[in-house]
Amino acid sequence: MENFRIEKDTLGEVRVPADKYWGAQTQRSKENFKIGTEKMPLELIYGLALIKKSAAIVNQQLGKLSELKMEAIKKVSDEILNGNFDEQFPLSVWQTGSGTQSNMNVNEVIANRANEWLKEQGSAEKIHPNDDVNMSQSSNDTFPTAMHIAAFIKVTESLLPAIQELKQTLLEKEKAFSTIVKIGRTHLQDATPLTLGQEISGWRAMLEKNERMISEASSYLLDLAIGGTAVGTGINADPQFGEKVSAKLSTLTGHPFRSAENKFHALTSHDEIVYVHGSIKALAADLMKIANDVRWLASGPRSGIGELTIPANEPGSSIMPGKVNPTQSEALTMVVCQVFGNDATIGVAASQGNFELNVFKPVIIHNLIQSIRLLSDGMRSFNKNCVVGIEANEKKIKEHVEQSLMLVTALNPHIGYEKAAQIAKLAFKENSTLKEAAIKTGFVSAEQFDQWIKPENMV
Repeated sequence: MENFRIEKDTLGEVRVPADKYWGAQTQRSKENFKIGTEKMPLELIYGLALIKKSAAIVNQQLGKLSELKMEAIKKVSDEILNGNFDEQFPLSVWQTGSGTQSNMNVNEVIANRANEWLKEQGSAEKIHPNDDVNMSQSSNDTFPTAMHIAAFIKVTESLLPAIQELKQTLLEKEKAFSTIVKIGRTHLQDATPLTLGQEISGWRAMLEKNERMISEASSYLLDLAIGGTAVGTGINADPQFGEKVSAKLSTLTGHPFRSAENKFHALTSHDEIVYVHGSIKALAADLMKIANDVRWLASGPRSGIGELTIPANEPGSSIMPGKVNPTQSEALTMVVCQVFGNDATIGVAASQGNFELNVFKPVIIHNLIQSIRLLSDGMRSFNKNCVVGIEANEKKIKEHVEQSLMLVTALNPHIGYEKAAQIAKLAFKENSTLKEAAIKTGFVSAEQFDQWIKPENMV
């Protein structure tokens, strides 16, 4: 039988499992919001823990908190940041729109664990979740601050490195395939030649541009709402609190966080996150294109394009022996679909700021963190299990070049567009080679054709 203890809040007594550090407000939320399976991202919880640690240090410096209480809050915050108490944060994303209950979840866990530690030290001091851990703060400024911290760290330490890894692999393939001439395609139809390296360089350049756009957009996440407290006025906080906490967060994380210039904006608007996720959506769109190109170019192997070969990671069919499917492309493109959906959700949720507060914060950060996590993991998987092992099927590539009617484009400067078109149409109609059709029209001699139609000179 499960053991309980009695916790109290302003509404009365609540039974809390005896082995949990959370308190009454967390327990109420856990019982009142049994909606879905989506839990508050741990990245957000760690962001709150960083805030609590920084706030305790600053409040002590300002003479508002004893040194022992500060040490206790710091110690427990570090324990949370080390992942010691991940199971102590069970609340649903689908809760109060300000994230108040998750802010209190962190406050209560820190307070109860800190009081346990203080007792071990022989101290009679007691830490209160609101008066001490939440001192000089409101959920209305701590939660959006934690959103920015969590998102910036996740972008910087997960998404951008994943882009760099995939980009590097593409650069290596670009160089390795730089002399392989293949047929280009536009409108899904044959076009003029290019090298396989040139084709891949387009993919690589996409990632370079995405990297720059995401880095630039993410710089706006460095502005923090902390210090605004309830409505942006900073009530119950020292006027220096926001700047001092932002500076301390910068020291702790190594990222140049700063106090937002206008706290009224910081509480009610999430335009920075809309902007960041927009740049992430641009990455997703390019990844859709790259993954689709890979699976099209690897299609077959005998009845498709078949110009690339991809690793055989697992059996492709439960009924067709020997089948190899582009599963990494499929996984990555499904991730992209989810990110597109997340972008729509974030856009709508961010538009719902009423007066001094946006109350769609949990769903915004849930979707943002999910997009970053999925794309980071998806790119790493795609890179490791597919792109690294891509090889060129040079025999098939050569066949396609030789069979292409669009090589006729090289004749335009010599005989004109209309005569060149006649050659191409004749070759298509009679299912002959381009050279045979050119000679048959009398517009070009065999020697001229060989001199003018050189795919390697057309790239």
